[in-house]
Amino acid sequence: MKLGFVSAILDQSSFEETIDTASELGFGCVELACWPQGKAERRYAGVSHLNVDELDDKKIEYIKGYLAEKKVEISSLAYYPNAMDADIEKRNTAIEHLGKLIVASNRLGIGMVTTFIGKDQTKTVEENIELFKEIWPSIIKLAEENNVKVAIENCPMLFGKEQWPGGQNLATTPSIWRQLFEIIPSKNFGLNYDPSHFVWQMIDYIKPIYEFKDRIFHVHYKDIKVYRDKLDQVGIMAYPLSFMSPKLPGLGDVDWGKYVSALTDIGYNGYTCIEVEDKAFEGSQEAVLNSLKLSKRYIEQFVI
Repeated sequence: MKLGFVSAILDQSSFEETIDTASELGFGCVELACWPQGKAERRYAGVSHLNVDELDDKKIEYIKGYLAEKKVEISSLAYYPNAMDADIEKRNTAIEHLGKLIVASNRLGIGMVTTFIGKDQTKTVEENIELFKEIWPSIIKLAEENNVKVAIENCPMLFGKEQWPGGQNLATTPSIWRQLFEIIPSKNFGLNYDPSHFVWQMIDYIKPIYEFKDRIFHVHYKDIKVYRDKLDQVGIMAYPLSFMSPKLPGLGDVDWGKYVSALTDIGYNGYTCIEVEDKAFEGSQEAVLNSLKLSKRYIEQFVI
């Protein structure tokens, strides 16, 4: 396995500065944030370390050369919008940019895009599955044509009142995964597996690794801490951030030894990226860098 991080945490850094940071800290890869320019809509979104609209042959050669010089790989081009938004304009913008990333990932020799399925948060799961049938086959067909894997993260995108009631990502549970993979059985359609999102949903985050071993294309290391005293007061029907918060690996409730052990059981040897969303490490650039250093030091118990 190759250890890296999601670049969105370095929102003030350029492409070169981001790769330099990865190299200096000893990371082997970066999941590179590639939002459309100037499209920040939420925390940790809107970051763009690569403008694919400017990706000509000269730029591609430069990027590959820079990565080789710094001995850092791009694990994936990352873009996490809502491609099934009820707002058709937002939906179409997301789909269009996602298509650009698929083509760019092929041209750069990366072969991976990490994203969300999206969801119309006002519709039922069943209605959203029908919407998935309309929207996603053509996206995955484009991925197949470009020999690119699309890895879906399992974050429900349900945190507070803005995402209430249904959240903004359909692909959040093993039960739903089975249905989506039955609809689109493509080998280019899989998972960006993040155990933390299962913790607060009260789902076993180890068992699905074995069932979906052939669908795990990319892996996240992010922790979640459930505050039982708060949960006892508000219950599981409350806004999730009322009783939980994202933490650095090792500072929450994920058993990372068991998690990585399961990944080794299935023979996973792909990219694994730390995702920092811990508010305790947002105060300064020094705090951000410390979050990467601390996370790396902890995860290196299990992954070199």
